[in-house]
Amino acid sequence: MTSGLDWSGRVGDVWAEQWRRTERSFTHLTAHLDAAIAAVAPRRGRALDIGCGVGSTGLALRAARPELEVVGVDLSPEMLALAGTRAADVEGRGGALRFVCGDAVSVAASEGPFDLFVSRHGVMFFPDPVAAFTGLRAAASPGAAMVFSCFDERARNGFATLADEAVGHSPAPVAGYEPGPFAFADSHRVGAWLEQAGWALEAAARVDFEYVVGQGAAPVEDAVDFLSRIGPAARAMATAAPDERERIAAALHEGLSHHRTGDQVALPASAWIWRVRAGAA
Repeated sequence: MTSGLDWSGRVGDVWAEQWRRTERSFTHLTAHLDAAIAAVAPRRGRALDIGCGVGSTGLALRAARPELEVVGVDLSPEMLALAGTRAADVEGRGGALRFVCGDAVSVAASEGPFDLFVSRHGVMFFPDPVAAFTGLRAAASPGAAMVFSCFDERARNGFATLADEAVGHSPAPVAGYEPGPFAFADSHRVGAWLEQAGWALEAAARVDFEYVVGQGAAPVEDAVDFLSRIGPAARAMATAAPDERERIAAALHEGLSHHRTGDQVALPASAWIWRVRAGAA
């Protein structure tokens, strides 16, 4: 699965290249996450955006709370460069928005304390979730909130099941914990990790949403191109022989055509949005 090294290199570069498409894919989830964050965000103080990517969550938080200092952290220099460019037009407003390249827990330790932690699908790649959440708890102000999203189980996310059908097989079940897109799918296990790390659970909401993979005059072709670059089909195609890549692409086209509505192709998807508080030390 994706490692920290991948995000700082090849995978991060591809996501930076495809950032407009990846942002589009999360549009319907982002609205729910931003609302959940705004509901608990303090007017002033400091927030850490974990796995900030191109900065969308931090930008939305800054818009909702102009006096809040927001620090975005990510392992990808390419995505952080884009985040900085996108944030340049708000630098003159109150508060602060800046981005740091590095490990989220290390940055939290060196720059804390923080009054709020947020993440859109960044926490699923922690190599040791309990250790990571414990480190974040140590960098939290008293009563600090944390709000993050993560994918629900693979079977509830069409971008993965359609890719599995196109490739011709599903990945074998993982024994134990392995970082990756679906590493936080089990809400009971995630809740136990958080409690063990010193966070008090407030809410865990399952959110079903449309994952937009294609749009425009040729939305199916756009969707095939996107899924050939990002996600499980892309990983299979990267190592496949040319004729196998063509077969997978054709199978993707066939499957995606059934999800076209007008100028858009959207797949059913599901995620969790978690809200927790720093418990008593």
